[in-house]
Amino acid sequence: MQLTDSALQVLSALLEARTGQRLSVGRQWRIEISLAPVLQRHAIADSDALVNRLGSSNGSLLADEVVDALLNNETYFFRDQAAFAKLPQLLETIARSRTKDRKIRVWSAGCSTGQEIYSLAMQFCENEALWDGWSIDLLGTDISRTAINQAREGNYNQFEIQRGLPTHHMLRWFEQRDDRWIIDDRLRQMVNFRRHNVLDTPPLGCFDLVLCRNVLLYFPSENRSRALANAAKTIAPDGALMLGAGETVLGYTDAFEILPGVSSVYRLAPPASQRNHKAA
Repeated sequence: MQLTDSALQVLSALLEARTGQRLSVGRQWRIEISLAPVLQRHAIADSDALVNRLGSSNGSLLADEVVDALLNNETYFFRDQAAFAKLPQLLETIARSRTKDRKIRVWSAGCSTGQEIYSLAMQFCENEALWDGWSIDLLGTDISRTAINQAREGNYNQFEIQRGLPTHHMLRWFEQRDDRWIIDDRLRQMVNFRRHNVLDTPPLGCFDLVLCRNVLLYFPSENRSRALANAAKTIAPDGALMLGAGETVLGYTDAFEILPGVSSVYRLAPPASQRNHKAA
């Protein structure tokens, strides 16, 4: 499929309106590849014909399918191992002030097909002595309906299962059925999944850790600020926010400050009045 300039403008506007994401020049080449299966399923000849179909009275469901195809659901188990290696100690530190109610809540925002939050569930399960008697509440959210459905199923192909996952984890936490790998029910029952856009009102409750990794990359600056403001509303006062290695809060919000000695992890900054008092 050759993408015309007019079709590119319509599709880019559709993606931004539905998700808040903006197609950078570097991502535009993906459109033709991502939409090829959609055109084939619906017997649509080219990009202009697709745009015409989207504008028809019954184009709403097709628009959902197009947006889902344009989203980048790149993820894998234990993505960025250096970051995951920090999480057990970080959660143990937070848990020291939770010994009364013995409850930990984690939100994986932009969880894609679930590998990130399932990786964290494995870490909890493999440290049973520490977390025995605790309530572990894990939430994964993503705007993609297709991604969330796969995450709920915990059903992965050979390529997906091998990316980032050591062999002993494959054998312990997955069952192979033909050419698919199905996650253990114990992990599946630990995690709740639902559709959600990080630009919308955040999930109810207070979270001890929010993972929002490699999500801000696709937003224009005003939407990065909005997503970070939403995260700040739902993080516990002593909780933490982890971003991707190529992301930062600098220039987008004053609500967070870097956690000393831990790159990519942030904590809530003290109120401006306290900061001004210390400066004085």
